[in-house]
Amino acid sequence: MKINIYYGGRGIIDDPTLFVINKMQEILEELRVNVTRYNLYESKGAIATLPQTLKEVDGIILVTTVEWYGIGGYMQQFLDACWLFGDKEQIARIYMCPVVMSTTYGEREGKLNLSTAWEILGGLPCSGICGYIENTVMLEMNEQYIRIIEKKAENMYRSISQKMACFPASNQAVKQKIAVPNSDNLTPQETERLSQYVSDDGYVQRQKEDIQELTSLFRNMLSEEGEDNEEEYLGTFRRHFKPQAGFEADYSINIEEKKKKLILSVKGPKLECYYGSLEQPDVDMHMGRSTIEDIVNGRMTFQRAFMSGAMKTRGDFRTMRTLDQIFLFEEKKQ
Repeated sequence: MKINIYYGGRGIIDDPTLFVINKMQEILEELRVNVTRYNLYESKGAIATLPQTLKEVDGIILVTTVEWYGIGGYMQQFLDACWLFGDKEQIARIYMCPVVMSTTYGEREGKLNLSTAWEILGGLPCSGICGYIENTVMLEMNEQYIRIIEKKAENMYRSISQKMACFPASNQAVKQKIAVPNSDNLTPQETERLSQYVSDDGYVQRQKEDIQELTSLFRNMLSEEGEDNEEEYLGTFRRHFKPQAGFEADYSINIEEKKKKLILSVKGPKLECYYGSLEQPDVDMHMGRSTIEDIVNGRMTFQRAFMSGAMKTRGDFRTMRTLDQIFLFEEKKQ
């Protein structure tokens, strides 16, 4: 018989859970069980690969300590990995004994969470151990507590050796009806390889760099497409131009995702509107595409865009405010 122990605590010296699993391991080894322990805090970089260790085991003991709330991050990561990368057919034949000790409130909920998670995975839960232990010495010196631990280990051995059946649980029935199937349809071998990739920080980092490179490439392509359309917004500004007698000013608008700036050069009744550059504009503005769309469609004025922070401006503020007088986009609402 082979049983694996997965410890999800932090490994601190006075953790009462360590005493429990040490005693259970001692009893199981006396019964000639091959016991292997995995301390998740030591293998936190490779937790995604640990479902591979479930191969050909007869049972497992999931162990965690409730220090403030819940079963802890390491144990949750391991259960997530079992759901994503574990062989569900193999898990369906594995008995699981939950062990949860707490130094605060929540040991019963933690034990229930482990049992529920294993049932949803399709496995076979056994009767476990949970308790509140304020002082580890109290646990070590109490013969009755030690006897309870020994009995639980013996019961687990008996359940596995006799292949005791478990009543069907609603968790499994509901899962079969509403769970979203895996569209990838990966084989157990492919899933195992995927878990290795996920646990490889170097591989993950390379994937992130590749994604960033592709994102930058497509962004540049989109920018070039927007740049090719050098008539965008020009007709709109020309149609809504309302000249002011004697007013002259040069505006430069830097629109995100466009490499060239939109230049508005007002010379009294004349307007020059084009994409290019201007060395010393009276007002230099910077805004996103959504902001310029709101302005030309009459949903926002230049002054509101500036006041809300959607547009950044350098230059004469009075000259900037005049934009709302010489370009009356609100007429588009009518």
